Amino acid sequence: MNTALIIQRQTGVAHCAGCDGLVTRLRRTRSFEEIIPSDPNSALSSLAVVPDVILVFTASPADDARVFQCCKSAWPKTRVVLILCQDNVSAHDAVLAPSCFDEVIFCCASELEWKLRVQRILQAQAANDCCNIQKKPRHLPGLPLIGESRVFLTAIEKIASLARAGAAVLITGETGSGKEVFARAIHYQSERQAKPFIPVNCGALPDHLFENELFGHAKGAFTDASSAENGLVAEAEGGSLFLDEIDALSGAAQVKLLRFLQNGEYRPLGSARSRFADVRVLAATNADLKERVRLKQFREDLFYRLNVLTVMVPPLRHRDDDALRLAEHFIELYAARAGVGAPRLSVVARQKLLDYSWPGNVRELDGVIQRAVLLNTSGTLHAVDIDLADGEPDQMPARQSLRWAKSLVIGEFERGYVTNLLAAHKGNISQAAKAAGKDRRTLQRLVRKYSLNRESYKI
Repeated sequence: MNTALIIQRQTGVAHCAGCDGLVTRLRRTRSFEEIIPSDPNSALSSLAVVPDVILVFTASPADDARVFQCCKSAWPKTRVVLILCQDNVSAHDAVLAPSCFDEVIFCCASELEWKLRVQRILQAQAANDCCNIQKKPRHLPGLPLIGESRVFLTAIEKIASLARAGAAVLITGETGSGKEVFARAIHYQSERQAKPFIPVNCGALPDHLFENELFGHAKGAFTDASSAENGLVAEAEGGSLFLDEIDALSGAAQVKLLRFLQNGEYRPLGSARSRFADVRVLAATNADLKERVRLKQFREDLFYRLNVLTVMVPPLRHRDDDALRLAEHFIELYAARAGVGAPRLSVVARQKLLDYSWPGNVRELDGVIQRAVLLNTSGTLHAVDIDLADGEPDQMPARQSLRWAKSLVIGEFERGYVTNLLAAHKGNISQAAKAAGKDRRTLQRLVRKYSLNRESYKI
């Protein structure tokens, strides 16, 4: 568990709902122990533990530069993050803030957005404290890029090279396969990681609102335009604009988007001047755009603009045992949110997850596991608890054999035995292996086989 020192400045600061909501979401993650002092100066002198990250909530970063200096004097290696109240902060302070603090996050950021930013800070800090060069993890903290199948690893290995490039990326894959997660991973591994990631669902934008939503409007551009407003492109300045369901755009919207992609130039509705934006476009689709181009349903020139770099997110049914790894991840996630212990999957339930084709991919699995965890009362998820949309999966004759039934029983025993071992020895692999009369490597293989988290058994 990480420790977060939360400093909420009371003098002259009108906290908005976004700031309060951010603290609430931080508590809800259950991954931080919070310390909220009434007086920041007293906390700096009396705090017994070195915090992993310091969050300073304010609407006036210039006035709180002294707080930053005090924090750095007390804990030089701890990152100090400024949480800006975007509704109250001035444009001048917003520009100066990055030079005063290690990181800046606006309070209106989404839960995933701010969590990724904080987790990335902690990850970078841990890497700096480590003397030896460590191999980078296969997935970013906070992002469910979880899987060990060859087809999945091949896809995520492209993320680093895609992140380094500055061109547009087209992400393809079936509905629910995780295209937005891939887009976020590309953004947060790129040089634009400190800037906004703005997702847009093109399928939810009516044609007559597309231009206004993306490019904004000038005052008086239409009847209700009493003031000028920026669009999503301006909000994404310096960062990434994620256009999901890009195939849903109408012909007129495609033309307007093409003009922006060509040189970054756009014109807000009703404005006499064009603007330029430094924005990287990441687009996603579950359709075959080449076929759409052939049928004259998608502009060929726009397709070539978007199709500079590509990555295909594989469907869950092609990812071997990744459904089990993701299921374990979702079990821990929703159990933590509900404040209950994580139930375990019975062997028969695990087999049911593997037998299913998952037409809704990871999104469907997420919903199935969330429902199972919330309704569970026994501490074990059995096959009957796995409520699948298509009913029971087809059973292959080979899985009705004595060998198949025997393997289920042995697996159930192994998992229970290893679980009890880890509980008895508080997650210590060496001690557990010695008690079992096995070598450490053998026991580690069993822990990985049944997706057990030995950290959860430590006190």
